[in-house]
Amino acid sequence: MSVKLNVALLSGKTTSVQAELDDTVEAVKIRAQAALGVGNGRLVNSYGNVVDGCSTIGDARLHDGDSLTLHIKGVQVQANRGAFAAILGDGSVVTWGNPACGGDRSAVQDQLKNVQQIQATAGAFAAILGDGSVVTWGVAREGGDSRTFQDKLKNVQHIQASRHAFAAIRGDGSVVTWGRADMWAPEYGGYGSAVQDQLTNVLQIQATDSAFAAILRDGSVVTWGDPADGGDSTSVQDQLKNVQHIQACPHAFAAILGDGSVVTWGEADLGGDSRAVQDRLKNVQQIQATDSAFAAILRDGSVVTWGNPAHGGDSTTVQDQLKNVQQIHAGSYAFAAILGDGSVVSWGSAMYGADSSAVQAHLKNVQQIQACGRAFAAILADGSVVTWGHASYGGNSSAVQDQLKNVQQIHFCLGRFGGAFAAVRGDGSVVTWGAADYGGESSAVQEHLRNVRQIQSSYGACAALWENFDLSFMVLTEVAILLQFLMMEFS
Repeated sequence: MSVKLNVALLSGKTTSVQAELDDTVEAVKIRAQAALGVGNGRLVNSYGNVVDGCSTIGDARLHDGDSLTLHIKGVQVQANRGAFAAILGDGSVVTWGNPACGGDRSAVQDQLKNVQQIQATAGAFAAILGDGSVVTWGVAREGGDSRTFQDKLKNVQHIQASRHAFAAIRGDGSVVTWGRADMWAPEYGGYGSAVQDQLTNVLQIQATDSAFAAILRDGSVVTWGDPADGGDSTSVQDQLKNVQHIQACPHAFAAILGDGSVVTWGEADLGGDSRAVQDRLKNVQQIQATDSAFAAILRDGSVVTWGNPAHGGDSTTVQDQLKNVQQIHAGSYAFAAILGDGSVVSWGSAMYGADSSAVQAHLKNVQQIQACGRAFAAILADGSVVTWGHASYGGNSSAVQDQLKNVQQIHFCLGRFGGAFAAVRGDGSVVTWGAADYGGESSAVQEHLRNVRQIQSSYGACAALWENFDLSFMVLTEVAILLQFLMMEFS
């Protein structure tokens, strides 16, 4: 049986690839790269997870018509509560920020070569190298010290992070976890010892703030960590069969089963209890989450929501408008849906992005939406941009509106007390707006923001990827020095 997969670049350029179920994801990626005329990258599914290249199409649970995004390798930036780590094009790593949180990599610098992926807890980083080994640094009890587990951290394919712990999937489908090793370790998912014998043939792991959920090859699910945040799934374990995808908000999980139904668990009031809408959760195609609510798109284009009513869990006021929904995007406290005609419907907290009435007349032919905590930014078909929501998070773009033309991509930079957007235009220039302390003011580096190919966003600042990789290290270092003064999370 063959399936057709749609593969898109961040620029919007798309191709379709035909594949058999026993073809590897790597083979599909190679065909897509050739068709799109780009270099090596990685495939990311609609939930933001990197799809393992060694998996077959069947094992990766990819279906006919599924959409994937091809992320071209270049500088990749990851962040935690006080530091940044960037993978450069040559596989080396640059870090900056709070030394205790991983801004100082000197102790492991000689090991950070041929780095493929970096994940972050609140205070530490974990890097997967080309040979499948792992290097960690930062706060020891939050995953920065993995010495006890180094003999097990081999042939690692993917790492997932909760707030205080890491979980690594190895090539044989087993899992290694490390992190919070004090008296609260079970609550933070630091050790999966209680379920270790069940963690075999693992395909995917998702995380809430303090718990993990692993999908096994047979479609069952294993969970561990803080029971309140989804670490205990015993009440729904008999329902967790033939699971295709899991979505997480900070305190709850939502699993889509093979028949399109949904199973939820975790903090009941924050998305973990979907009983009130269970009879409507059929033929679910996709789920998105705010900080405490979920929204599911059904096959007929309608939407079902549950969780904290104030944060998008209650969509009754807009339910009659939620028809032919194509995409849903989630901020911290609100959702925004793009309909088939290019219009937008938003709901949740009015102060933080749910109220788009002031710009509704302009929200036509919307192609993409990006959320930044408490604000949204939409790219229209003509390349212009419409924003709404909290001004401190980029909801007001009036100061740069005349520059927002021919926009190809928008990325966000989110901090604890504000946020900003960065838009890449067709000529490779960049326009930023929002809170200055979180990347909204880029005048100091504007002369360098030329021929930008992509922007990576992180918790508190942005880093740009230039076409000229010979200059990228020098420019990134200059931006890093600037960002050290801008970051507010160091204290």
